[in-house]
Amino acid sequence: MSKPASSPRKHTIVIIGAGTGGASVAARLRRNQPNLDIAVIEPSSHHDYQPAWTLVGGGAYRAEDTRRNLHDCLPDGVRHIAQRVTRLLPDERQVVLDDDSRVVYDYLVVAAGIQINWQAIDGLEESLGKNGVTSNYRYDLAPYTWELVRQFQGGNAVFTQPAGAVKCPGAPQKALYLAADHFRRRGMTSAKLQFRSGGASVFGIPFYAQALDKVMASYGAEPHYGNHLVQVRGEDKIAVFESVVDGQAVREEVPYDILHVVPPQSAPDFIRESPLADANGWLEVDKNTLRHPRYPNVFGLGDCTSTPNSKTAAAIKSQAPVLSSNLLSALRGAGNVDTYDGYAACPLTTSRGKVLLAEFTYGGTITPSLPLDPRVPRRFYWWLKRSFLPWFYWNILIKGRGLPVTHKLRQFPAGVPSVQP
Repeated sequence: MSKPASSPRKHTIVIIGAGTGGASVAARLRRNQPNLDIAVIEPSSHHDYQPAWTLVGGGAYRAEDTRRNLHDCLPDGVRHIAQRVTRLLPDERQVVLDDDSRVVYDYLVVAAGIQINWQAIDGLEESLGKNGVTSNYRYDLAPYTWELVRQFQGGNAVFTQPAGAVKCPGAPQKALYLAADHFRRRGMTSAKLQFRSGGASVFGIPFYAQALDKVMASYGAEPHYGNHLVQVRGEDKIAVFESVVDGQAVREEVPYDILHVVPPQSAPDFIRESPLADANGWLEVDKNTLRHPRYPNVFGLGDCTSTPNSKTAAAIKSQAPVLSSNLLSALRGAGNVDTYDGYAACPLTTSRGKVLLAEFTYGGTITPSLPLDPRVPRRFYWWLKRSFLPWFYWNILIKGRGLPVTHKLRQFPAGVPSVQP
């Protein structure tokens, strides 16, 4: 006789993911209702402060300072299920794990992050970490970025960005700026910098893009838009890009000495293949309430969702209070009580010492926290990025605490100010 299957474990709230979104929501829920039965499904045993990986790649932060034990980042009393999710069965209110066991929930919070598709670029995976190929999008590779920058003696430094959504969409160009600043400080004139992006501009919001165009030009970097990295031949140090010219796909072989790659990204496969996905594969949620429109006991936040905002940790700072309030209201049998305005922020590190802080809400509305022209790189924002935000992250955000909302609509002159990166 076959062994009978064990009964699925059940929790009032199941959270998928213990990154920024999952950890902060778990902490907020427990602070508001200390006896709430919560389980977090997360295969990793550590938690990373990923916004600092760009600084690691620029030699301004230690990689080990971005990582902590996951146990120290989750609130007491929350159960940690150290497995991967393979399927979502919302009609049965169940989550299937990689050992084929199931977890039953009353309410589900999906905070699974974004999936980085390294395999989507031919030859990339076998080239990473050697032959001058690196990426600040991985903990183990960010130090290699700095090694390449420090040892660079001139030649072609190529920085890529894919089309479509990526986590921290400013990070690909930040890697270029920090490298370019280091080369400039060394008096290196033989560095040829290229920014090759699948997008149509340096930044999705014209108000900020005009200033960032000036930053790019100040370093003599060549921007190439509509360029898609399709192949890396590491041993030959050749990157192959594809673009469309006169309606025809054209491939270009670009030699490099440093190649910083940001691969295409998507929602995790288990979301894309589930009934919870929208037409583009993202977890479908109402952009204001963060609640699923067809499964009202499902909520989502962070990079895996369909909300049309920039995928940044700052977005989660604003999303976590909204989701937590609406979920706690649902537990009481009431309706939604809070709304998310699409706030996101991108601290664009334009040099080692200055940051351009782009803040905005839905529709690209410019909403800075301070009454300063946000197109101007400032030393104060470097301190914010390098010192305050990591402290805020570890001690406030993922601990379920909060700060008053300070961003708001502000008006600035149409003309782009002088930009000194």
